[in-house]
Amino acid sequence: MKSILKGAAFGVLATTMMAGSASASELVITFDDLNPAPKAAFEAAVEAFRAANPDIEVTANNGDREAHKNTIRSALQNDAPDVITWYPGNRMAPFVDAGLFMDISDLWASDPNLSQHFEAIKPTMSRDGKQWGVPYSYYQWGVYYRKDIFDKLGLSEPTTWDEMLAACDVMKENGVTPFTIGTKFLWTAAGVFDYLNLRTNGYEVHNALTAGEIKYTDDRIRATFANWETMLERCSFVDNHATMSWQEALAPFANGDAAMYVMGNFAVAGMKDAGLTEEQIDFFQFPEITPGLPRAEEAPADAFFIPANATNVENAKKFLAFVASPEVQAEWNKAIGQLPPNSAAAINEDDKFIVEGMETLSTASGPGPVL
Repeated sequence: MKSILKGAAFGVLATTMMAGSASASELVITFDDLNPAPKAAFEAAVEAFRAANPDIEVTANNGDREAHKNTIRSALQNDAPDVITWYPGNRMAPFVDAGLFMDISDLWASDPNLSQHFEAIKPTMSRDGKQWGVPYSYYQWGVYYRKDIFDKLGLSEPTTWDEMLAACDVMKENGVTPFTIGTKFLWTAAGVFDYLNLRTNGYEVHNALTAGEIKYTDDRIRATFANWETMLERCSFVDNHATMSWQEALAPFANGDAAMYVMGNFAVAGMKDAGLTEEQIDFFQFPEITPGLPRAEEAPADAFFIPANATNVENAKKFLAFVASPEVQAEWNKAIGQLPPNSAAAINEDDKFIVEGMETLSTASGPGPVL
C-alpha cells in the first residue's frame, strides 16, 4: 500500500478537502522541530495537504524548538502565522488566557474525527469549556535503558524504588553511571521531578502543584525533594549535564558510560542514529515509590493552534481537520515513533516501544501533565 503521505493515496480525502474552494488562497504554518524524523514527517504532511488542496498556497516554516519557546509570544502578538505548534494543558493556558489562541470549539463539534475519536485527549485541549487546538502526536515517558549493560551486570528491570536504588549501586560499583541527562534546557530535569512527585504523591497532588494550588514548600513536595536527593546520591547522573541538550546527552548512553535515561519515546530515533540496535535498548515504567499508589504516567502531546489574529482562518481549520484524520495521524506517528491521539488511527505494531507505550498509557490511572 502506498504511504498516505505520498500524494496518490489521497483521492477521496482530496475531494473532500477541495470542496467549496474555487479561488487561490494562502496558509502560513509555523512548526518547531528540526530533528530529522519530525522534520521529515511534517514536510510530508504539508506536501500531502498541498496535493489535497492545490488551490491553497502553503508557506511552511520550521525552526528550532527551544528558540520557538522563547519567541512564540512575540509571534502571536505581532505578525502571526495561520497555524502554529505549541503544547496542550498547562502550557497553553497562558496564551488562552491572554487571548492569543483562537477558540476552535466549532471545529471540534463539526469535524467527525475530532468529535468522535479524540475523547481521551479532549480534556487536555480544553480550557473554560472550550477547545483550543488539535494534537497530532503524544507519547510515553519512562526509563530507557541499555539492556546489554543490564544483562552483563545481571540486572533486571526494577519495579520498585528500592530495586532501582540497588541496581544503581551495582552499576556504580562496575564503573557505569546510572543515568544520563542533559539539563542545558531545564525541561529534562522537570521530567525527572514529575515522575518522582507522581510516584511519591500521586496524580492529584502533582496536578494541583502544577496548577499552582499547592506550594513547593508543602510537606508532601518536600518528601519528593528528599527522594530526589536520594536519587542524586545513589543513582548519580553524568558529569557536565548542565552543558548538554537532551540530544547531546545521548552520547554517554550510546557509548555505554551511562545505562539509563528518563526521557520520552521520541529519543529512541536518536539512540538508533547514535549506533544502538533495538536489541540494546529497552524500556521500563518509572518504578513505584509509595506502595499501592495508583500509577500515573507522563503523556505529553504536541499540537497545532490557530493564533487569535490569524489571517487565513478557514484554511487553518482545513489544515487542522486534515491533521486530525486517522490516515495522517497514523503515518505521521509511525514516522516519528510516537502515538496518534486519534483513537481510530493505527499504531505501528512493529515498533516494540510503541506497543509498550500504548500498554503503559492505556493502563495508567491518569495522564501526567504536559511538560
